Amino acid sequence: MSDDLRLNQLKHWLTNELHIENFDLAPASADASFRRYFRITTAQQSWVAMDAPPDKEDCEPFVHVAQMIESAGVQAPHIYERNKDDGFMLLSDLGSSQYLATLSSDSAETLYQDAIDALIKMQQLENGLPAYDRKLLQTEMHLFRDWYLGTHLNIKLSPQQNDILQSAFDLLIQNALQQPQVFVHRDYHSRNLMLTANDNPGVIDFQDAVIGPISYDLVSLLKDCYIAWPRKKITSWIKYFLDNNPLTRETSVEQFTHWFELMGVQRHLKAIGIFARLNHRDGKPGYLNDIPRTLTYVIDSCRRYPELTAFSALLDELGLRTDDSTLDLIQ
Repeated sequence: MSDDLRLNQLKHWLTNELHIENFDLAPASADASFRRYFRITTAQQSWVAMDAPPDKEDCEPFVHVAQMIESAGVQAPHIYERNKDDGFMLLSDLGSSQYLATLSSDSAETLYQDAIDALIKMQQLENGLPAYDRKLLQTEMHLFRDWYLGTHLNIKLSPQQNDILQSAFDLLIQNALQQPQVFVHRDYHSRNLMLTANDNPGVIDFQDAVIGPISYDLVSLLKDCYIAWPRKKITSWIKYFLDNNPLTRETSVEQFTHWFELMGVQRHLKAIGIFARLNHRDGKPGYLNDIPRTLTYVIDSCRRYPELTAFSALLDELGLRTDDSTLDLIQ
């Protein structure tokens, strides 16, 4: 079914089944999946309609996690209506102000504290979500090997290079699994946080949530693929997280920072692979612009942690370097 036919079907559902009249419909956002979002506006109210083709998107995780997040006292899109057969939902409108567009040196402190407060609430959730297990962690890092090194850079690794890469993967997996396991949004960053007048932030794009490492969402937030902050700021926000999270009362700053930094390498390898895949498989080249910043995080952490020395040397051997101006952003 073409986009135009699905859009007409959505309009028919809004008009004839939900009885919303005299509305304007405009694209609200799109993401890296097959889901689309439209803002539905009348003289009195606005909503967001989700279009998720049932043959391409399973909406059950979205529904389950949205309700979980709301139960934690964090703002997520509230589901007013759902057409399960056709893949449509009518959601509350969290506005159009992404954190990414509103962050500045003046606003960052308040906005990040709000985001960390929301994260701490979500981490208290008791849940039956899938585990962020060894297989999934490994599969994600293989995206870096297959899509970035293999497809994007056309690099064929030698057996010895493969061994070094897999040893690094094993180390990063061990780091993830030894941490306290909590609710993990899995994509908690400035494009998925909406600035809202009340109960800031609004949290979106959470349908891939799992039970996983306690540092994962914080590193997604503070070492964001789309915006970089100086290390001093990141350190202060880590301390704020630790000081306010009942789950980390027995965890030292040093221990958590070690978890955080190595967790960031795992996440950023995955992200680089996804950015390459979005270009080569899905025809979305814009994400390639975010690879240098994301690679910078990887290189910086590898240079500072002795257990990643061999991996750091492999990155140099493969010609994966970052320019000093990019590195300066996080010093």
